[in-house]
Amino acid sequence: MPPSARVIVSPVCNVTCFDTEKVASIRAGLANEEHLLPQLAELYKLLGNVTRLKILLALAQGELCVCDVAHVLELTVAATSHQLKLLRSQGWLAMRNDGKMVYYRLHSEGLLKALQGDLSLLEERLA
Repeated sequence: MPPSARVIVSPVCNVTCFDTEKVASIRAGLANEEHLLPQLAELYKLLGNVTRLKILLALAQGELCVCDVAHVLELTVAATSHQLKLLRSQGWLAMRNDGKMVYYRLHSEGLLKALQGDLSLLEERLA
């Protein structure tokens, strides 16, 4: 048989359910968190953007005005403002006005800890 004609079959179980107690326990656990899963998926979608990740990591260093964030990212102020607005609308950033200046800061230390943990995990995996 030529290589292009090979069919790869994934292994499957020959029984309908092996450990019914474990399956029931896992289902119950998932049911308890099911109402949070759509919000978690939205968070991952929001974080699935390199620019927004850079913004969060930059603001981990402290509060910055929009133009300084734009310079860090080497983006226009308009493009930066758009990304900041998305993060703020989801509650991850806080904003304050000081005259004509607009400053942003992280609103969630938990998110920063999660990102730092994820970066450490990637470094370990790639080492």
